[in-house]
Amino acid sequence: MSSPLDTGHLLEAMQWRYATKRFDPSRRIPDDVWSVLEQALVLTPSSYGMQPWEFCVVTRQDLKEDLVSSSWGQRQVADCSHLLVITARLSVGEEDVERLMAAIETTQGRPRDQILGYRDMIIRDVVTGPRSVDAHGWARLQCYIALGNFMAAAALLGIDTCPMEGFLPDVYDKALGLTERGLSAAVLCPAGYRHPEDKYASLPKVRFPVEEVIRRIS
Repeated sequence: MSSPLDTGHLLEAMQWRYATKRFDPSRRIPDDVWSVLEQALVLTPSSYGMQPWEFCVVTRQDLKEDLVSSSWGQRQVADCSHLLVITARLSVGEEDVERLMAAIETTQGRPRDQILGYRDMIIRDVVTGPRSVDAHGWARLQCYIALGNFMAAAALLGIDTCPMEGFLPDVYDKALGLTERGLSAAVLCPAGYRHPEDKYASLPKVRFPVEEVIRRIS
């Protein structure tokens, strides 16, 4: 980075953002801004760098409308500009690890013999080891890292978001053709612009004091 991040701007953005209850359906996120948010998603860190996800972006209005009934009737799904569906891999196999190894070789120019130990460690943990028992559950946890990263990036760009677990994954999986891709919907995050009449936008945040939630050990 050429200069330090403005800490005041960061906190202002965090105070500004909220779980948007009502989006303005007439406003659309500009393509160049959305492109940056997609890059932020791609840059999300993950355990072992495995990236056990796929980000499905829905902008087709009729499909968004159809998904409202499977989202506990929450209109954010239809009224947002872009509906982000963060999906997790149903399983993790050696082929997924090999895909990562190939990417490391290509991107970092590291020969295979230098990363064989890393490859074997991942396989012993996620593919055949303790985490293999619930690899999908492990992948779903990674999705929440992406969710937080996306929401923070959106707030810094003045884009509203609303994280949502209130939906029927099975219906989303079928509607978006996820199962045949080895994926399942983990969490939603509609994004767009708050409606000027959303009363929740001006409510103070309810957060426990710093001294009650942060324990410093030094």
